Amino acid sequence: MQRENTVPLIGNLIRWLVPIALIFVLAGFLYITPPGFLGKADGIGYAVCHRIDGRSFHILGRQLPLCARCTGEFNAAAISLLFMGIVSKKRSSLPRKSIIALLVVFFLAFGIDGSNSYLYLLKTTTGQLENIPNIYIPNNTLRLLTGTGMGLAMATMLFPVVNQSLWREADNRPSLAWREFGILIGILLVVDLGILTESPIILYPVAILSVLGVLSLLTMVFSIVWVLLMRQENIFERVQQLWLPVGAGLTLALLLISAIDLLRLRLTGTWGGFPLG
Repeated sequence: MQRENTVPLIGNLIRWLVPIALIFVLAGFLYITPPGFLGKADGIGYAVCHRIDGRSFHILGRQLPLCARCTGEFNAAAISLLFMGIVSKKRSSLPRKSIIALLVVFFLAFGIDGSNSYLYLLKTTTGQLENIPNIYIPNNTLRLLTGTGMGLAMATMLFPVVNQSLWREADNRPSLAWREFGILIGILLVVDLGILTESPIILYPVAILSVLGVLSLLTMVFSIVWVLLMRQENIFERVQQLWLPVGAGLTLALLLISAIDLLRLRLTGTWGGFPLG
């Protein structure tokens, strides 16, 4: 009898503790990060991106919260998750193998361009590895496009896995069919073309979407970890019931971001990009 009474008590306690913890962690993040809305966005980007100025897009001379590659990656992830949330809803199966094969190509392109770009950085800033030729001269356009492919791949693979873990009655259809996948790629390409114009009208919402992409991916991962630890997998029927695992996931995401921010700030002494040379 005592055990039966303890379980609801712990559950009710967690329902109170998670929102309180979220408030405190959010307040701490807002306190330690630079002032202003874009300053807070910089704080999120600072935890996951090198933020090197020359490898970033700018709004009227101001660097975006994420570099060109990370802007493409996390902006694409945010748009893809939003698209699948509307179109795919509770679909819980991975896309067909032909789509996955294309996603693997996007992943390889991301890895090749990133490695080539890093090699070029070493050669031009430190003088190391000068005898190793670059495949090509890297640029922000390629960084944006390969980052977009990677963000699309991450979101497309993560979305059905999350649905598999959450819903009592999930939809067993593939998360994306070819037609939907093609539409999503078209949307992302149009957005990328807009980014390349470097128009402030486009870059402001892109800056917001990209940091929301970082938060969304981390929150989703930590929410699933919470669900598994609490042994609550496959019990949810409505989106409204997800407030507790999502709240816990967001708390852990902000806690991780804040910890990385403080560590990096202590090591570098600046909220700017990694120092070169």
